Amino acid sequence: MAITYRKAGVDIDAGDELVERIKPLARATRIAEVLEDVGGFAGMCRLPSGLEDPVLVSGTDGVGTKLKVAFMTGVHDTIGFDLVGMCVNDVITCGARPLFFLDYFGTGKLDVGVGEAVVRGIANACKEVGCALLGGETAELPGMYAHGEYDLAGFAVGVVSRKNIIDGKRVAAGDVALGIASSGLHSNGYSLARHVLLETMHLGPDDAPVGLAGATVAEALLRPTRLYARHVAALTQDGTIDVRAMSHITGGGLPGNLPRVLPDGLGVKIEGTWPRPPIFQLIAEGGPVEEKEMRRTFNLGIGFVVIVPPEHASRAIEVLRGQGEEPYTLGHVVPVDPETPFEDRVLWSPHPPPSPRGEGASGAGA
Repeated sequence: MAITYRKAGVDIDAGDELVERIKPLARATRIAEVLEDVGGFAGMCRLPSGLEDPVLVSGTDGVGTKLKVAFMTGVHDTIGFDLVGMCVNDVITCGARPLFFLDYFGTGKLDVGVGEAVVRGIANACKEVGCALLGGETAELPGMYAHGEYDLAGFAVGVVSRKNIIDGKRVAAGDVALGIASSGLHSNGYSLARHVLLETMHLGPDDAPVGLAGATVAEALLRPTRLYARHVAALTQDGTIDVRAMSHITGGGLPGNLPRVLPDGLGVKIEGTWPRPPIFQLIAEGGPVEEKEMRRTFNLGIGFVVIVPPEHASRAIEVLRGQGEEPYTLGHVVPVDPETPFEDRVLWSPHPPPSPRGEGASGAGA
C-alpha cells in the first residue's frame, strides 16, 4: 500500500477544516484597513489615513509554560487571549494603535477542536483591542511535540505618527509613576509558580486552597492577561496629558521592566502600596519564596505603568477611572547614580509588602 502524508503523521484535511473554522473568527476582527480575508498567502493591511509620518511598531512573544497549565486542564479557549496580550501590550507602550496580529500554532498532531479554541481566544482579544487577526500559520509536525501539546507564538504590528512616539526620553526627576492592575500572573513566572503550587505544595488543578479566595488552582493559573490598549488610547488621545513613558510589566516584574523606559541616571522610588491578587501570597508562603525573588519574577498585581509629570497625574487618574480602573500611585522618578545596576534602579521604600487584594491597600493618590 502506498504511503501517504497522513500515514506519515500530517493530516491535510484536518488543517483545511481548521482554516474553514477560523475564517469567521478572523473575519469578525476585520478593521477598515484590511484588504483581504484569510485564505491567501499573505494578509494585506493599509496604513490608516490621516497619520503624519507614520511609523510601524512591531512585537512578538509567546505565553511560556502557561501552556503546560492549558495541557493539564484541557482548557484552551483563553491561552490565545494571553498571546495577544503579551504582544499588543508591548506595542502600545510606544503610543501605537494596534493594527493587526498574526499567530503561529505548531503541534505534533492537529486536534481541530483545540486549534479552534485557541484561535477563538486570539480573535476575542483582537476584537477587544481593535486590531485585525490578519493571518497565521498552523503547522502539524509529527515527532516535534509530546502528545496533546502545542506551541504558540504571536506577532503584533501597530502604527503611530513619528511626532507622537512615546519613548521615555523626556522622563524627568519628580515625574509620577501610575500603575494599572494586573489580573494575576498574566503569562510570566509560570516555571516558578508551577514548581511551588504543583510540586512543592502538591496542589491539584481542582484544589481550592483558602489563600485563593474561592478560586481553584487552575482558575487562578489560567486567568487571562489583561489588555491595556483602551487605557493607553484614552490617555494619549485626551489631549491634556503628557504621557512620557509606559512600561508593560512582564517577566522581571517592576525591577526588570520599569528601567527599560527610563533615561540613564534615573530610577523610580516605589512609595505606594497596592492590592496583590491572592495567588502571589500563596506562592510566597508556599515556597517559601523571598520578597526580592517575588519582585524580580512576577508583576505582583501591576500589569502596566504610565509615567506622567506631577501636574498631569490627577487628570491621568481621572481618565483611567473613566475606563473603569482604580490606578495606583506607585511612586516618583528620582535621580540615581548612572552606574546603578539595572534592577536596582527601582528603589523600594521600607514599608511592608503590599497586602493581598481587598485588605486595606491604598489606591490612587497613595
